[in-house]
Amino acid sequence: MAIPLNPGTFAGATLRQWFSILRDNHFAVDLPYWPRAAVVTAGSLFNSAAAFCEKLMYGRRIKGAKIESPIFVLGVWRSGTTHLQNLLCLDRRFGYANYFEVLYPNTFLCTAAWLRPLLQLGLPETRFQDNVRVTTTEPGEDEVATSILARRSMLMSWSFFRNQDVYDRLLTFREASLEETAAWRAALLLFVKKLTVKYGRPLVLKSPGHTGRIRLLLEMFPDAKFVNIHRHPYEVYQSSLHTYQKVTPLMALQRPEPGDGAERNLRQYAELCEAFFEERELIPRGHLHEMRYDDLTADPLKEMEQLYDALDLPDFEVVRGDLEAYLRGLRDYERNRFPDLPTELRERITREWSRSFEEWGYDPELPELASREKDK
Repeated sequence: MAIPLNPGTFAGATLRQWFSILRDNHFAVDLPYWPRAAVVTAGSLFNSAAAFCEKLMYGRRIKGAKIESPIFVLGVWRSGTTHLQNLLCLDRRFGYANYFEVLYPNTFLCTAAWLRPLLQLGLPETRFQDNVRVTTTEPGEDEVATSILARRSMLMSWSFFRNQDVYDRLLTFREASLEETAAWRAALLLFVKKLTVKYGRPLVLKSPGHTGRIRLLLEMFPDAKFVNIHRHPYEVYQSSLHTYQKVTPLMALQRPEPGDGAERNLRQYAELCEAFFEERELIPRGHLHEMRYDDLTADPLKEMEQLYDALDLPDFEVVRGDLEAYLRGLRDYERNRFPDLPTELRERITREWSRSFEEWGYDPELPELASREKDK
């Protein structure tokens, strides 16, 4: 077994934040992961100093930043959210949080010029769970940033498995305490303000957890716009379980429980979708657009043009050429493939995720879909 030195999602934590995370978990880092914890600790010393400098340099501008209404990409993990986010972020009239910025939310304004190229040297060419390209400038998930800034995120359960019950309550924040919710809101607001200082444009933000947080997001950003992308549940199940199994070893600080991923996969999908179905009616007319992943991959230009029209986004023709060039680069993309789901598991998914089949019109009698892995 290789020595786990990758700091994972805690790479950008300050010493104070890192100590708070460890304290919340009773400093229970299992022996095999002590090297990873040591790397995070060493990095946190640098991050603390850089964060102090950034506050001196940008604090006033951050505090006074005027946020333009963001666009939130919604969708359960492995539903095509990254592919859709990448397409939207090709439009230079929008800003977005890149991979470096979500990992270093405390310091990216003052360290990106020299630290980002160094981080790029240590990145693989593609993500561990699929063949999607990885660079420090690719769009990232703001959940990573808020997990550091607030120390409140379901992502933390991928590191501290014995505290999963605590962190899983933060998936939708419906069962979170007022203090936990307030900490997350403050962290997201700070991160969005810092991105606004950098870009000065409306932001495209994406984290699958937002799918179940529509009420909270509207309270913070009343004029926000939303696009939800969905995909056949059988495909989502297999792809998200595969991702969990591939990615958690890169983040773990405790030994995972065998077979844990499958049950959490079933439970969290149902929780996110139920929250989405209950809260989507809160979104004002003209501020929500829904699409199928299969439609987006079959005719991306048509689907993107419909999205721009539905949400009254800027002139689509301005970005058409960039989209065409980007899509040509994806022609050789190789998709993961999985074996068909066992009948008993397929029936359980159909039963426990029945509302998704009904609301989005997916056929539960198509087991062959399970062998296709097309997520981005």
